[in-house]
This record gives sequence, structure tokens and C-alpha cells, in this order.
Amino acid sequence: MADVHPEHAQLQADRIYLGWQYILLHPDPGPPPKRPSPVEEQPPADEDDPARLEILRRERLQEDMLNRPVRLFRTFMLVVTALILAAAVAGYLAWSFALLGVVAAGGVAGICTFALLQGDRAVKYRVLEQQAKDERQRRERDRELYRAQEEHAQRYREWQESKDRHDKQLTWYAVAVPDELDRIDVAGGTLPGWSALITLLGATRLYSGGHLTVLDLSEGAIAKDLIELARKGGDDPLVWVLPVDLPKLDLGATLRPEAFADVLAHVVSVSEEHRSTRDLSFDNAILERVLEVLGENATISQVTAALRALAQVGDPRDDLRFGLITATQLERIGTLFGRGVSDRVVIERAWALESQLRKLESLGTEAVRLPPARLRVVSMDRQAGVFGNRVLGTYVATALTHILRQSPASDRPWYHTIIVAGADKLRGDVLDRLMDACETSRTGLVLTYRSLTPTVRERLGRGHAAVAFMRLGNAEDARVASEHVGTEHRLELAQLTETISDSLPGLDGGYISTVAQVEDARDDRDESHDLAGDITESTEWGRTADKISEKERVLQRSREFLVEPHQLQQLPTTSVIVTDATAQGRRVRLADANPAILAFPKTTLGELEHVRDAVLALDPRAQEGDEEPPPNLGPPPPRLDWRKGRQ
Repeated sequence: MADVHPEHAQLQADRIYLGWQYILLHPDPGPPPKRPSPVEEQPPADEDDPARLEILRRERLQEDMLNRPVRLFRTFMLVVTALILAAAVAGYLAWSFALLGVVAAGGVAGICTFALLQGDRAVKYRVLEQQAKDERQRRERDRELYRAQEEHAQRYREWQESKDRHDKQLTWYAVAVPDELDRIDVAGGTLPGWSALITLLGATRLYSGGHLTVLDLSEGAIAKDLIELARKGGDDPLVWVLPVDLPKLDLGATLRPEAFADVLAHVVSVSEEHRSTRDLSFDNAILERVLEVLGENATISQVTAALRALAQVGDPRDDLRFGLITATQLERIGTLFGRGVSDRVVIERAWALESQLRKLESLGTEAVRLPPARLRVVSMDRQAGVFGNRVLGTYVATALTHILRQSPASDRPWYHTIIVAGADKLRGDVLDRLMDACETSRTGLVLTYRSLTPTVRERLGRGHAAVAFMRLGNAEDARVASEHVGTEHRLELAQLTETISDSLPGLDGGYISTVAQVEDARDDRDESHDLAGDITESTEWGRTADKISEKERVLQRSREFLVEPHQLQQLPTTSVIVTDATAQGRRVRLADANPAILAFPKTTLGELEHVRDAVLALDPRAQEGDEEPPPNLGPPPPRLDWRKGRQ
């Protein structure tokens, strides 16, 4: 069997890798065929052979029992003959009559003797015939044994070929989706599972020459291994930990006033889920008017000072003294919406806006010039309040949306990829705007949802998107996921995946901010990097690669399961069910997102369909045994050597 591994050991820039699929194209042939055991050969017969003598004795005993009446009759005839002769000699019988009696009795005795001699010859003949039969049987057994040994040798050669194909075959095939998709929705999962998936997806994007932005709303530091891997690969990632790094975050500083007002209006809407588009427009109008008064490059602290003046909260002289607003601006703000009872609504909304935006007052107050980075991570500190983190997350997502809307479309899809972990914490309209902006700018978008809320269900897989399902703890979420995938699908789960899932390392610690430690000068780094080697050395997943590889040689078994709710609730941590639409219909594949699998010797970056076509083309016998040949998907997409992609 030809080794197809080298041809598929390159990252493909037009593929988004989500894990590996465990498939055995060549099943285990089992134990070798049993060698035929020869029957114990009988030694050649001779005159003193005990077996021959025993056969002869039995035949003679049988013949004696059959000839006993003949012998007795012959003896009687001999006695009669003797008596006749005695009577003739004694003169009691005439010799003429005696001679006739002797001839008659002696003839009968002779006939009996001849019969006995014939019986002896028959016994010897049967013994010789039995010996000849035994000899023929022995020669036949020898011929059958020779034929059996020849057949065994042929079967053993075939078994050895099957065993070699089984032992040398690839076992883990890449599960990837084309970059023609606009988005990947990941439903369910645990924090370690998300960490594995994001590490794998982000690493393959970076090592194929792309850029990556991670907005971590999970508060679980799921991109920690990805950061270490990027450093190992020669990059200097930028990490903001909010709200501590909020003063150094300059995201949105270059937005126009109308876009900045829209961002702030959506930030305020976080705490008011019931607010409609009309309410958002009203808030947006207030903020736009305030920003017109403040002028270009207004800060959040200036906006909150203006809102306080508009809502008549506090003493405006304090804000004048700190230089947040000027006397002219204060006067203009007082006349923005007129006087009288009708401005009560404006005052209440200004007060609500100010109370929410105060959490962002330090935004960009200590912004520094940062060097470019291909990996940027913005995370929420788990020690901060839940509501405050939602405000910060909404601000970052909305600001990214406006930046994407102002950016030209990329020449290469997914060249820039955005990952939002815990996207179910964002409002539906915020998600919609981010999806539209990414689609327009050809920016790759990955959204992970911890639970399938009604907002998430409405958007799951909408548009040209792939959907991936991980472990779903909630029974209702599992039911919805099984209906989405289809309960008729049978998926193969590797025992290795289940075993490693039970001993996965936990996510310890959190992010370490880098924006306060960035230096413009960089050390010289080695430009040659290996993705598998870097994963092994720099990630928690890869540090156990040797142990996992050892288990892989033992744990070769797998099991099938149907996509049912209770099975989705028991999925291993790193298992991902990937569904995407192709020209042949919707594909459903089960993958393992553990990035350490890349270091296994029997792992390929080629997809199952293309590798299987190559294997069947090289092995006609395997093609004959394939009852259902795979669909013709055309030639594989062009490959990109990641080493060249990074230069």
C-alpha cells in the first residue's frame, strides 16, 4: 500500500479545520490463519509389525469361528474313512464297498480341507488389502496435507498483506469545511472542549498565514493554549483583559460620531432586553446630538459628562473643573431638546444612558501605540461583575462590527477570522449585525454558544454556515440538536476519544495581559516552525502527546451510535459533530478536536473523501470490496505549505 501521508501533510489555506475523524479503511484482519496440523503418520508395515500381527490375529480368529463347523465335519469324515478301512481290514466289509466309502468320505474331507485352505488365503488377502487401503489413505492424507499447507501459505500471505495495510494505514483524517462558508456555529460544549477546538482552529489559521481575533466572553481563558502556541510560532499576541486593560483599549477610537453613537446605544441596550428597534433609535438620536456638541474624537467620559448635564444629575461645575466639557458645550446641551414637560422622557433616557456608560469611562484614556499582531485576544475578567462583562462584550462586538463595515472586502476569505466564545451572552441584533458585517467583508466568523436559547435557535446555521455540536448537557438542547442533525445518522466514536476525554486537563488560571508589556523591538526568532511540534511543546494538549500516542496503539477500537438526545448529552469533551451542505447533500461527520492528535504518526491533514479515493485507486482489490464507493467530489483543493504561507 502506498503511503499517502506525505501528500496530505500540508495545511490548506482554503480549509477550516475542526478536528479529526477516526476511520479504518482497512479493517483488522484478526489473528493469522491456523496452520494445518498433520495427522500422525503410520510407519510402513513389515512381517513383525504388531499392528499387522494384530489384524492377522483378528482375521484368523474370525475365520476360525466361521470354519469351525467345516473342521468338525472334516474330522467326522476322516473318522468315517478310518472306520470303513478298519471294517474292511477286519473282514466285516467287502473291499469293493469299502473302497467306495473311503473315496466318498475322503473326498468330502478333501473338499473341507480345500475350503479351509481357501479361508486361510482369504484371510491373508484381506490383511494385504487392508494394508494397501491404509497405504492409499496415508498417501491421500499426505496429498491433502500438502494442499492444505499450500492453501494456508496463500491465506497467510493474503493475511499478511491485509495486516500490513491495516498497520500502515492512516487512522485520523482531517475534518474541514471550505472557506466558501461565511460562518461556523458551535452549539454546546464545555470550556475544555472549546479550548481544544479554538486552539486547533486558531493554530491552523495562523500557521496558514492568516490573522485571528478572539473575543472571549466565557470567562474561562479558553484561548490560553492558543496564545502560547502563537508565541512558539514566532508571533507576539496582544491580550486585553477587561476591565483592567480598558484604558489601553483603543477599539472604536477612530469611529465616526454616528457610528460611535450606534455602538454606545447598543451597549446601553444590554440591560434592557425588551427594548425595541424604535427605542434604540431614540437612544441613538440622543447620543448623536450629544456627540455633535462634543465634536470629533470625544471620549466616553466626555459623553457621560454631557449626559449628566442633559439629565440634570450632579453638579456640572465638577465636570467643567475637570475639563470634561466646556461652558459653551454645557450651554448648547441645555438647549438641545428644548424646555418644558416634553423633555422629561429625554431626561430619563439621558440618566439611563449615563448610568450604563459610566462602566466605559476609562476606555482609551491610556492608549499606547501597539505593534501589529496576527493574534489578538480580548477577554473578560471572571472577577468582574456579570453585567459589567456583558456591557464590555457588547461594546467590543459592536465596535468590531462597525470597523468591519468600514473595511474593504478581503481578497482571501477567512484571511481574518473572528472567534466569539460565549456568543449567547450577546443580544440577537448585535449578533445579526456582526454576521452581516463579516459576510460583507469576507471575514471568517466562529460563534460558540453554551446553550441553545430561543435567540440562538433562530440563528443557528442561518445563511451559508456550518454547524458543529459538542456535548449538550441540557435535555431540551440535546433534543433540538438531534432534530437538526437527524437521528438516522450513525457515527463512529473512537475509544481513544472517550479515554482521553475522561482525563482532560482543567483550565487553570487566566489570561495575562500583554498590552502593558509590549515593546516595539522584537527578538530575533527562528523562522522555521512545525505546527505538530509546536503543539506538542507549547500546549497542555500536546504535552501529553507521547502518552496519548502510546494509548493510540492500544486503543484501536471504536463504537457506533445514533444521533439521539441522550447520546449528545454523553459526548466526550472534545467530540464535535460537524454538519455542512455540499453539492451531494448535507454531510454529517464526527470529529475529535483534540489538537494533540496532529502529532500522531497516523494523522493526516487530508480529508477522508480524497484520501479514500487515492487509496482505492492504488489498491484495486479494496475498490472491489467497497460496496458503496464514495461520491466523486472532484480533485482536492490546492494545498498551501504553511511554511510558505508565513513568509
